Amino acid sequence: MADPIKVLLVDDHQVVRRGLRTFLEVQDDIEVVGEAVDGAGGVARAEELRPDVVLMDVKMPGMDGIDALRKLRELANPARVLIVTSFTERRTVVPALRAGAAGYVYKDVDPDALAGAIRSVHAGHVLLQPEVAEVLLSQEEANSGQGRGTSLTEREREVLGLIADGRSNREIARALVLSEKTVKTHVSNILMKLDLADRTQAALWAVRHGVTG
Repeated sequence: MADPIKVLLVDDHQVVRRGLRTFLEVQDDIEVVGEAVDGAGGVARAEELRPDVVLMDVKMPGMDGIDALRKLRELANPARVLIVTSFTERRTVVPALRAGAAGYVYKDVDPDALAGAIRSVHAGHVLLQPEVAEVLLSQEEANSGQGRGTSLTEREREVLGLIADGRSNREIARALVLSEKTVKTHVSNILMKLDLADRTQAALWAVRHGVTG
């Protein structure tokens, strides 16, 4: 059996953390390895515990979730961050995704959907709902990145198209009959050539420039 997905909870409300822990602890493939009450604590715990996925609130005292995301990126922490926000805080989703979040869920999310979201981002997917993708794309300049795509090889464009479709590295490897290591190399080259920070930005670039799987 595969190792459980290690999850860190970062939220300043004890009731929220307790509720998340209570549900997640009954999942056979998910293990809550720790908690933090603010962004600074979340960064410190993420460095200490090296979780696979961090459930991160946005609005917290001191260092908020977006600043914590930026700090984790600076530290090259490999944890995938899933933002947990309220419906009324939707405007914070775009900055969070730009800061490196792998996706987001609302605090009233169905428990089974939450578990599914954790599994999805852990597998390498980007959780990007259509209305948020539209906002992100509208904020880009019409010619953003234009010309850089010509440096991509045909194989890299295939990989990029599959990233835009939300495929994980494993799924891309299976679709293109490649090893996961080779796919990781292609992804790194794509990000470097397009001057992008992560898979979320790559997916958005692909959508804007018509690169599909």
